[in-house]
Amino acid sequence: MMKTPERQTSRAAGWSRRTGAFSAVLLLTVLVGHGYQLVETPAFLWVLGIVALLAAFALLFAGFAFSRLWNFGDRGGRDLTVGTVLALLVLVPFGIAAYWAATSPPLRDNSTDFDDPPVLDTSTRTGDMNALSPPTPGERRLQTETYPLVTGRSYNLPFDRVLEAVETVLGRRDWQLAAPFPRAIGQSEVTINALARSFILSLPADVAIRVTDDGDAVLVDMRSASRYGRYDLGDNAARIVDFLAELDQEVAGQVGTAPAE
Repeated sequence: MMKTPERQTSRAAGWSRRTGAFSAVLLLTVLVGHGYQLVETPAFLWVLGIVALLAAFALLFAGFAFSRLWNFGDRGGRDLTVGTVLALLVLVPFGIAAYWAATSPPLRDNSTDFDDPPVLDTSTRTGDMNALSPPTPGERRLQTETYPLVTGRSYNLPFDRVLEAVETVLGRRDWQLAAPFPRAIGQSEVTINALARSFILSLPADVAIRVTDDGDAVLVDMRSASRYGRYDLGDNAARIVDFLAELDQEVAGQVGTAPAE
């Protein structure tokens, strides 16, 4: 009577489950830590790269384990499945970010005024952050074509009332002001600087809002520049458009008319 060989347990399947689980836990931990500013952004970006690498290894182990299960009947189907599912869940955000990077223009600094952009506060910027430079003709064209709503505002209101509206809209956002909000007394131009963060990854961006009284109207221009990353995936443009749209509503609520762009 022939003896049936005992089925072996695939070690690759176990490594797939362990690696996939570790990548998922590491991703959640670093996201929470960076969101609460317990992890610096450069370290956060490095850890994201490690997370993606671990998830890729989990899929590699799963592929090897599947070949063993298929050809030799090894045990480990449950570990293989768990590792594959966890790795795919971890890699989904990276795939979405890669798609956005491929479809978004290579911009990381947006302004409503190309010729004289609002001045950003550089007192807390370091050498490892993106350099601030005037937009090139190509960047101007890209922003104009891709983000046509990134435009300044002109209000037929007193300077102090527009500044008060800007302060009201800022108060609804969790942005860190670089200095106390300026007063309108005796001034015809002020610039408010703040630090904003993206919604999901909490990546920092410097923001400047300039309010100018040119005699005929009060002009509001805005600039947002990412501190890290080659592409902002549309984050800066969305921040400017959302802020100025809400400012329009705030002003319209005071005077009952829409501003000129």
